[in-house]
Order: sequence, then structure tokens, then C-alpha cells
Amino acid sequence: MDDMSASASLAMTHFVSLAKEVDENKVTPGVLGFIVFAVMAVAVWGLMKSMNRHMGKVDFKEASDEDGSRTDRKQGPASSAAG
Repeated sequence: MDDMSASASLAMTHFVSLAKEVDENKVTPGVLGFIVFAVMAVAVWGLMKSMNRHMGKVDFKEASDEDGSRTDRKQGPASSAAG
């Protein structure tokens, strides 16, 4: 158990030394970056919710074709020229 706390304290000293090396004049995303990201996340959520609602309204059932005109459409113009 002693080894675990020693390695944890060693890791913390490395992290603290890395934190001191951060340049204070460097540009970071900050609050504005978080706000933009949050707005984009809410927009994506809203778009997905809207898409889900619209997809629920779609009817995927095909209308039955009783007179056989559907087979004529599949054969295309070659069948009308031959006959």
C-alpha cells in the first residue's frame, strides 16, 4: 500500500510541475468555447428530436398495384418498341 501512495504523490508532483509550465498568455477556449460547444450540442439534440418526429410520420407501405402497370414500368421503353 505504501508503494501506491508513493507513486500517486510522484504523479501529482509531475502534474503540478506541468501545470506551472502553462503559458499564461496562451489563448484557450475558455468560457466562450464552452458556450459555443454547449449551443452546438443542444442544436444537434434538437435536430435529432425533430428528425425522429418526422421519421415517425413517414409511411413506408407501398400501395398495391392491381392492374399490372407496375410490370410495364419495369420493362421500360424497349418492351413498347418491340410490341
